[in-house]
Amino acid sequence: MNKSVAIWVAAALTSAGLGAACSAGSNTGAGGSDTEGTGASGGGSSQSTVTTSSQGGSASSFGNTTGTGMQAGCDAGPDEDKDQDGFSINQNDCNDCDPNVNPNAIEVVVEDDGMGGGGGAMEPADEDCDGEIDNVAGPCDAGIPLNTTDPMDGARTIELCKTATPQSDWGVVSAQWVRANGVAAAVTDQWGVLDAFGANVPARAGENLFVMSSGKARLPANGGCGSNICTGTGLGVAPPGFPQDNPSCPPSTEINDDVGLDLTIKAPSNATGYRFDFNFYSFEFPEWVCDSYNDQFIALVNPAPMGSINGNISFDSNNNPVSVNIAFFDVCNYDSFYPQFPCNLGPAELAGTGFDVWDDAGATSWLQTTAPIGPGETFNVRFAIWDTGDDAWDSTVLIDNFQWIANGGTVVVGTNPVPE
Repeated sequence: MNKSVAIWVAAALTSAGLGAACSAGSNTGAGGSDTEGTGASGGGSSQSTVTTSSQGGSASSFGNTTGTGMQAGCDAGPDEDKDQDGFSINQNDCNDCDPNVNPNAIEVVVEDDGMGGGGGAMEPADEDCDGEIDNVAGPCDAGIPLNTTDPMDGARTIELCKTATPQSDWGVVSAQWVRANGVAAAVTDQWGVLDAFGANVPARAGENLFVMSSGKARLPANGGCGSNICTGTGLGVAPPGFPQDNPSCPPSTEINDDVGLDLTIKAPSNATGYRFDFNFYSFEFPEWVCDSYNDQFIALVNPAPMGSINGNISFDSNNNPVSVNIAFFDVCNYDSFYPQFPCNLGPAELAGTGFDVWDDAGATSWLQTTAPIGPGETFNVRFAIWDTGDDAWDSTVLIDNFQWIANGGTVVVGTNPVPE
């Protein structure tokens, strides 16, 4: 996949009562929209990229919807906040007839698909009310060093680049390196920023991807572990409810070499959810499948959304946590001794990672987790990984391509292979 800025898919909230034009004095911005997109980049009020086709449908994985118009007869006074989005015309709401248009919304870039004709598509508009239509910035993760010491670089690397201002604008409120239980951690080589993981796994968005490991977050070419076992932070304390049990394969309660990236984030005012991509690698596959030594990756969210497990939002349809027991281990490097694991994607994504030469190993390939969020809600997400039961046979996770979802539909907690 090209290392281009992550494209945000846009779709509009359909509603039977939405019609023609807004007549609120100077409050005459073109149609607003619900949008879907990656974490913003740089400064400014919006700094996000969203794409929708010039025809009625969108490329949203949540289904095709059509663009919204203005509510007929909507007359907003200068201090009224007619659309109840928290902003009046005097507070720089450039369309007080549409709650999806205000200074805390994300900008939508409407691109023509070359097919001609409108078919009900959204019109280009100034969703974030900065005075410009389709005013966005590019990716912000170029030039971040492999061994960065700034946890905000971790956020930027996964396309969460916009910093929230106190009590208003959306974006990242804070970032911190932590252990699995949320306690602050010293900088270690168990975190890293890479433009690709080995020969065949480039960044999903922007210039780089974020790496965490219970061993070393490094490739053989830049100081990797040199074996399948590297000692890191040592004995840790798991969050309450973890390590998460697979009902058929209960793990040990001991964790080691745990690290995490803890982010507090405020959602845009038109967001209904978010998603991110991850790829989990482990030397424990396939030898330790359904054993007590099942390393885990979690995305722990507070407040816990409906459908999460103890706040964790990354698990398969059988509620198996992200470990060697998850249903998606399709990238493999081992001999025919394990015929029960068909290795559907072959070993290509292991090439140049160390997982191809230091021991039998496997990976999930890219998966995508989605979760709901309320418009303008502030929440915390802690990405964490650890060794379970011992400090051996390390595991690594790649995280990239965080996106906001704001298509007006219902977003549920779930993890699946990334859409084609």
